[in-house]
Amino acid sequence: MSRAYQRVMVHWRIFVVSLIAVFAVHQLIYPDEFGRFLDMALLAIFVMLIASQFFWVRQVLGVVEGFLPGKPRRSWLAVVAFLIYLFFFIYSYPSIESTNNHVFRATDPRLSSVLIVAIFWWWLVASWAGFGLVMVFWTADLATRSAVWVYRKVRQVAAGHFATPDLGTNTLEPPSPARRRFLEQSAVAVSAAPFVVAAYGLIYERLDVEITHQRVKLARLPKAFEGFRIAQLSDLHISPYMTAHQLRRCVTMTNGAKADLIVMTGDYIAWDPEAQGDVVEALAGLRAPHGVFGCLGNHEEESSTEESITRLFAAKGIRILRQECAPIRVHGEIINLMAIDCPRSLSNEEAEYRRDLNQRLQRLAVMPDTVNILLSHYPGVFDRAAELGIDLTLAGHTHGGQLSLEFIHRGLSLAHFLSRYDSGWYEKPGGWQLYVNRGIGTTGFPIRVGARPEITLLEMTAT
Repeated sequence: MSRAYQRVMVHWRIFVVSLIAVFAVHQLIYPDEFGRFLDMALLAIFVMLIASQFFWVRQVLGVVEGFLPGKPRRSWLAVVAFLIYLFFFIYSYPSIESTNNHVFRATDPRLSSVLIVAIFWWWLVASWAGFGLVMVFWTADLATRSAVWVYRKVRQVAAGHFATPDLGTNTLEPPSPARRRFLEQSAVAVSAAPFVVAAYGLIYERLDVEITHQRVKLARLPKAFEGFRIAQLSDLHISPYMTAHQLRRCVTMTNGAKADLIVMTGDYIAWDPEAQGDVVEALAGLRAPHGVFGCLGNHEEESSTEESITRLFAAKGIRILRQECAPIRVHGEIINLMAIDCPRSLSNEEAEYRRDLNQRLQRLAVMPDTVNILLSHYPGVFDRAAELGIDLTLAGHTHGGQLSLEFIHRGLSLAHFLSRYDSGWYEKPGGWQLYVNRGIGTTGFPIRVGARPEITLLEMTAT
């Protein structure tokens, strides 16, 4: 493993530094509106992804070479590995059919296709994460050796025995054999762990739906709504990895929660616009005393299914609110349920996004003497919603990052590349609140780790 570290650094140090330098110069000349930190982070992920493929393919070749009789030439094994990798890559690479840099493709439900794509994403996610751990171990090892070297030189100076170092030798003294063996064994075990974890996320956690209970304190809540319960679903993303059968199981779970009202916050399809009929049929069984309402997500906008899926839902008794309000009445008292379509231009200029968002929100009637609840697929609307006096915003979109270590720190999630409101509960001074649902399905890679699919049950109270 030590030699592997050295190979990685020798082959990739110049490439990585050069790529970052070119990118930094480009950003100085053509700065973009979303800031340089995010772009540099995305660049680092991209570079690590490329480096990880070379690193892990070489490790696999080394293992395979040891089991084959006759010691075949490594170059031939490399050609075979390249052809296998190319097959999986080409088969899994989706054709781009939409604007806004979003990915769509027709869904292929055949088992062989589902397995090939799943294996490819398992490998890609696990190899990237595993390579990151390898780099952590290499950095820690290098830092330790550097610290030991500095400590020894300081002691020499303090003792008056400082000698000019021999520039022809390695100034970092080799570690003890015991520590080297420990580091190598730890590196092998830890860097291989993501392959097991990714398999768990693909096979089990992706389908392990939980009902999350949240108690919501709302100062303006009418007395008749004390204990009123709302069930929220989001990001259904029907696909071969979240089938209509699996969605009907979620419908059964939601109905079993006995909510007074059910809301959905967008992204009903994943890639295939033709699947909209199937997802509507799967969700048609939702039942609540005060109805089922929803808003639309960016997948409906980018696939041009906003009008058609709204009509399909309406035929099943589910009302999609599009820049509309729907008063919910209990014993003569009202709360104001509102919803907007997902603001357009999420990937474009910030000014254009804000202009579109404001136009949508201006079409809503915020009621000053009761609770106002906004359904919005994109959680970034929360800042503007709070300014308008909207008590509670319910959103989705982020999937909780799909890969998340928020049990360690809330910031450790891929969702931060989508929104600073990545999952769970947020509150602003004045009592304005947001809940971001982690969603049911997946897009991109069909894996969830640390971000279980979620049905939220919110119980409202004034105290």
